[in-house]
Amino acid sequence: MLGLSAPRIVFALVAVLITAIAAWLAAGIEAGGIALVGAGVAALVAAAPPVERPVRDAPPPAPTEDNIADAVEAIFEPVLLVAANRVIAANQAARTLLGAHILGQDVRVGIRHPAAAERLLNPDDASSGGPVQLVGLGARDQHWEMRVRTLPGGHRIVHLSDRTGSHAADRIRVDFVANASHELRTPLASILGFVETLEDAADDPETRTRFLGVMGNEARRMQRLIDDLMSLSRIEAEKYRAPDTSVDLPELVDEVHGELAALSPDRAADIVIDSDVVAPVRGDRVQLSQLLHNIVGNAMKYGRDGSPVTVSLRSSGGSMVRVSVTDEGEGIAPEHLPRLTERFYRVDSSRSRAAGGTGLGLAIVKHIVERHRGRLDIASTVGAGTTVTILLPAAPLPGPVSS
Repeated sequence: MLGLSAPRIVFALVAVLITAIAAWLAAGIEAGGIALVGAGVAALVAAAPPVERPVRDAPPPAPTEDNIADAVEAIFEPVLLVAANRVIAANQAARTLLGAHILGQDVRVGIRHPAAAERLLNPDDASSGGPVQLVGLGARDQHWEMRVRTLPGGHRIVHLSDRTGSHAADRIRVDFVANASHELRTPLASILGFVETLEDAADDPETRTRFLGVMGNEARRMQRLIDDLMSLSRIEAEKYRAPDTSVDLPELVDEVHGELAALSPDRAADIVIDSDVVAPVRGDRVQLSQLLHNIVGNAMKYGRDGSPVTVSLRSSGGSMVRVSVTDEGEGIAPEHLPRLTERFYRVDSSRSRAAGGTGLGLAIVKHIVERHRGRLDIASTVGAGTTVTILLPAAPLPGPVSS
């Protein structure tokens, strides 16, 4: 806002005063006073700030096909721009999924899915319902979610979201609940059945002792399963928090060997430890002990009786420590190897249960290795045996002590 001290206003007032004096000299004092008052009012009015009228914002320009195509290209998931059922633009993700030839094609031919074609035939977004689930688009096991929206100009946006990961997680969750229920139901049914039988055979000490032994075994099997489930849950809860303590693996291997020897002295006598001088690893001692118990225990159970179980420790590349456990058992067929770390997966269910396995041992091993930022590999030859190899990062060397 302009004030009376602004240079232009001061100059105007001086001009007014000079004009008033001139009028007074020419026509008298009354004419000079009138001229002075009128000119002063005019100067003050001129000094007032102009009244600003609000300017209406101009309506935004209508989007063009080029603008929409540029926006579509910036989206990471597959997006198509459709006009009159023909693809007029497709971003890089859509061209990778459906092929570059979809440009200019009928969108129903480009996507080639019955559910998608039915949805795209309906131009009314309001009555079309929610997203459409597409299975097998791109690859046989892929799951996509398709959404369609109509723009003001009549163009349609077709958006595809990859839901394969969430579907796989849902399937794993469902399978896990079903398998856990089955694994718990089997020993529970045995226990209940033997309890009912004992009620009728209470006077037969031999039968009662045998049945109580079976019930005790089944109860311990349930306890092992519950312990493994709880352990797996704890490991998964800590998977994003890397261990930060130093563990001496040769010492831990000797400790696990002693514990296994106390449980099964005959078979533990076949364990051969072949250890080099290796650096400590960065890890959780309790979890690494559980890992060694599982893989060495498996080698003892599934290797041939009297055959050696070799545990070797080697440095690998300076920054990693390699732990390998080799048995001389029947081996595992190649088609089973990719699924060995799945929960409750067994190559031979009856043999695994007879050996006391819960079907969770290698799943626990996999999650422990992942938490330790390591790598797990299982190699096997049918008739020759199996080798489980684990690479763990070495603990960083301590820095110099400042004085």
